[in-house]
Amino acid sequence: MNINQTSPDSVSNDTVEWTVDPQYASERIDKFITESLEIEVSRTQVQQWVKDGHVQVNGKLIKPNYKLSANDVIALNIPEPSSVELAAEDIPLNVVYEDSDVIVVNKARGLVVHPAPGHYSGTLVNALMYHCKDLSGINGELRPGIVHRIDKDTSGLIMAAKNDKAHASLAEQLKAHTVHRKYIAVVHGVIQHENGTIDAPIGRDTQDRKMYTVTERNSKHAVTHFVVLERFADNTLVELKLETGRTHQIRVHMKFIGHSLVGDPMYGRARGKGITMETSGQALHAAALGFVHPRTGETLQFEAPLPEDMEHLLHMLRTT
Repeated sequence: MNINQTSPDSVSNDTVEWTVDPQYASERIDKFITESLEIEVSRTQVQQWVKDGHVQVNGKLIKPNYKLSANDVIALNIPEPSSVELAAEDIPLNVVYEDSDVIVVNKARGLVVHPAPGHYSGTLVNALMYHCKDLSGINGELRPGIVHRIDKDTSGLIMAAKNDKAHASLAEQLKAHTVHRKYIAVVHGVIQHENGTIDAPIGRDTQDRKMYTVTERNSKHAVTHFVVLERFADNTLVELKLETGRTHQIRVHMKFIGHSLVGDPMYGRARGKGITMETSGQALHAAALGFVHPRTGETLQFEAPLPEDMEHLLHMLRTT
């Protein structure tokens, strides 16, 4: 698949285009779009977009059951969501820091960061709406306050903005790569180097469009630094620092060097091969977060201890 424009990672009035690779000829367009978008969206929602005229192929409107041909040019105009009443939900939050501008939360593994079409409840956003009452609106009504994301099954620190001025400042710091982000992970295999840097571009996996891979084709620059903290019989505890923030970056980069994350359902080892997490998800924790406060200019640094499931995993590795 040749992506001519980067897929949006939020629901907004954006247009995204694809030129269809021959391997996807005869595939239904609703299936193709559902699996190609970075945002989580249901096939039913995509079908509705097609019916409402938000999708064109080669400049013409089509039906949801349209079957693709090689080199078709698909243009999707993602509409602004119709008025969505997101509910504030009393979901427990581990608040690390909070003031009138920002809030830092130690997110639990399994908690989705923000709603998506068809999935409007049970997320960090719903919890923040209950806790804060005031959040920035820059990212639209489905992602109030959200400046950056971590995967559903990654635990750890995430910041959110309470007003647009704070949001703009934090977003600019992320863009400039000045936000300090440190992760702790348990990976398969024994890494022999004490430290290293993975500088490898990341793009969509043409074999599975929900996944990403290291590729030169339609990719983005990605850099991850790692330091070995502890070695076990067939695993390694590592600290990782992100220089860039691509989707699934740590998971893709560690797989690329032959050391996928323990418990990773997408990029890890097959079931039954090696030690696994007792809870679902990858053994990855956002352990440290640092940024300049958008109002005071003070540098703030936060740390979050490893969750119980990772501590238990380490205990097993140290005692077996």
